[in-house]
Amino acid sequence: MGRISLLKSQRLAVLPITSYDLESELAVVDGHEYPGEYDALTFGSWSCHVLANGSGTDSDIAFRPHGDELALTELGKRLPTIMSIVTNHFSLDRLQWVRIFALRDGGMAPHVDFLEFEEPGTRLQVPLRTSEESLHSENNIVYHLRRGEVWKIHTTDPHSAGSTSTIARLNLCLDYADSEKPVEIRGDIPATEPVRIMERPEPTEEEREELLDSCRRLTAATMRPAFRRFAETHFSRHVHAREVFDWYVEAARRSGDEDMVAKARAFRTYCIEKRSLGETFEW
Repeated sequence: MGRISLLKSQRLAVLPITSYDLESELAVVDGHEYPGEYDALTFGSWSCHVLANGSGTDSDIAFRPHGDELALTELGKRLPTIMSIVTNHFSLDRLQWVRIFALRDGGMAPHVDFLEFEEPGTRLQVPLRTSEESLHSENNIVYHLRRGEVWKIHTTDPHSAGSTSTIARLNLCLDYADSEKPVEIRGDIPATEPVRIMERPEPTEEEREELLDSCRRLTAATMRPAFRRFAETHFSRHVHAREVFDWYVEAARRSGDEDMVAKARAFRTYCIEKRSLGETFEW
């Protein structure tokens, strides 16, 4: 139970998700094109699909706070049932972005959101389709979001998501201005199951050494795919999200190439320490 008390992300509610017929609309999301805005942070198949934002433009997917009126994108107009979940259950006051994050056989590098902005917002996620293989993490804790659960994601500590499933997990993501004010949630149902925390064994010294030695021949072309193993270890072993980057930098040192070490350190900075507005990471 100790690890549950350390989890800063919160399950706020459970929605009656089975009362919505979502299959045809989820298939639309499956076939929707993603322009690769966050590719530097992702591996495998991760994508972002915008249903509503400040511009009403599908291709406008890079998060930023805005003061515009929320506008449906063309994709959002094609997904009336999913949008009805938003309007039926959530306050629209301060709501700035409605997106769906798709994840299949892949994940994200541990990262801290809102580093480039003066004030963090409030991010809610609701799985519309998920499986046991689809997981979230925060610091050294890995947990599972069940379908229909409403989670307030603690975005200002290192966190991540990963899945080994070949079926895309689809999470509805709602971004609100202001991190302090609560979001009104209506029409929820009682939670019947406890928060799902995943137990992971400690890594053995042999496992750690094998992972660090995997980068002895690291090159500029292999740096990004090589990082995937480090991120995946975080979900299978009890390794802190920050430690993923410590191991990656140490592994880069074993290549004997100072350029690789500098790039590994720069990636850690970009993901969890400091980013400027509009900055992108070039592998």
